[in-house]
Order: sequence, then structure tokens, then C-alpha cells
Amino acid sequence: MTFRILLVPGVNPDRWLRVWQERLRDVPVELVHATPTDAVDVLRSGGADVALVRLPAAGDDLSTIPLYTEATVVVVPKDHVVTVVDQVDAADLDDETLVVPLDDQLHWTDPPGTPFAGGEVATTADAIDLVAAGVGVLVLPQSLGRLHQRRGLTARVVRDAPGSAVGLAWVTDRYDELTEEFIGIVRGRTATSSRGRGAPEPEQTPATTRGSGKGTGGSGKSAAGSGKGTGGSGKSAAGKGASGRRSSAKGSAAPRARKPRPR
Repeated sequence: MTFRILLVPGVNPDRWLRVWQERLRDVPVELVHATPTDAVDVLRSGGADVALVRLPAAGDDLSTIPLYTEATVVVVPKDHVVTVVDQVDAADLDDETLVVPLDDQLHWTDPPGTPFAGGEVATTADAIDLVAAGVGVLVLPQSLGRLHQRRGLTARVVRDAPGSAVGLAWVTDRYDELTEEFIGIVRGRTATSSRGRGAPEPEQTPATTRGSGKGTGGSGKSAAGSGKGTGGSGKSAAGKGASGRRSSAKGSAAPRARKPRPR
């Protein structure tokens, strides 16, 4: 049995995979890679059990859980004017040529700058090439900026840009115990609160055995022995009491009258 997790570019599941390996050592994980455009179709076709995708993931047949939202960055040449600061505002890019590839994951409805007029740009990798050539700038989720990092280019956070949400998706009708286990892991559920196969075995209360019964009985015998000791001291006390009575009787008895001897 293998559990298949589909990933889109930029999503890193390492922290969740480590937990999975600790809890379900007998179930290996297979990573399936797909483009953001194809990810949902691969999931629906049975190519994966769950998918880590960028939201929204459309479809009434799918269930999703939002996990986190990434910051947005602008990728520019290292000598660009915006590199003098750590973060920029969208307004700082108003005078720039903005390259938006067809596989854009930000979906910014009102981006700053002027759209690139050199024709369609198919992929983010192609857009990076244009930025490296000094044609324009590229705005994208931070993880994709790291994924396409290149010498001569750098990135700055755009603090007022929309973020990119990442979530877990699965086909609702194919929900099973392994899917439930992975949901618990990404939600931070501990092993002790796990509801799936990764839950630890409940602690067994040791049954009372004959040996332990003897031990308990031995303790009882000791107590009984203690009781005997007490009884012994009771006898001593009684002896003292009897001795006291005898002493008292001797001390208080009147002398016996002697019979007269016949003359």
C-alpha cells in the first residue's frame, strides 16, 4: 500500500512527511508532481490520493482545507532601485513593465505597472528569463521566487499585494483512513489525538496475576504478622496486668489464723 501526494511547484511537504514516516512506517509515500493547471485533473483521475495545491481548487466533487497563505515578492535584477529596501509597496512598481506568464498563480486583478507587450509568456521560467534580460519585473508567490532563484536576480516582499493560499485537496468520495491521517498531520494533530492508523496503541492496564496476588497476600501476611506482634504485646500487657493483680492480692490479703495445737 502506497499513499500518493500530489504537489504543485513551490509547495514543500517535508515537515509533514517526517511526521508521516514516524507514525506510519509501513505505508510509504509517493510524491506526484504536476503543474498548477493539471493538478486537479490528475487528482480526479486517481493519479494521487491527496493534493497540495494553490487555492481555489474548483469542483463540487472536491474537499479542501486551507493551510497557509504565502507572501508575494517581486523579482528584479540585483542592481534595481527597489533593492535598497527590504520591502516595497505596490505603488513602487507603477513605473515598471510587469511580466505575467500564462501559468501565473497570483491572479492579481489590479496589478501595478505596465503589462509586458512582447506577446504571451508561457511559463514562470520564461518570465524569469525576461527579468534577467532587463525587460521587466515579475511578481509571484515567495516559494516560486525561491524555486526560480538565479544569479543576478533578487526578490523583495510586496507587502500590500495579495497572497497565494495553499491548501490540501482530495476527492470527497474517495476519503479513507489514510487521507484522514494526513489531514490530522497537516492540521498539527498529535499522535495521541490521532484518529487514524497512526494513533498509538492504548496503554494496557496490567491484569491481576496469581504472582501479584501472592505479593498482595504476602503484604497481608505481614500485616497479620504485625497484628500478631500487637497481640504479643497485648499478652505482655495482660501479663503485666495479671502480675499487678497478684502483687496487689499479696499485698492486701489478711494473714490466715493458725489453728490451736492440742495440748
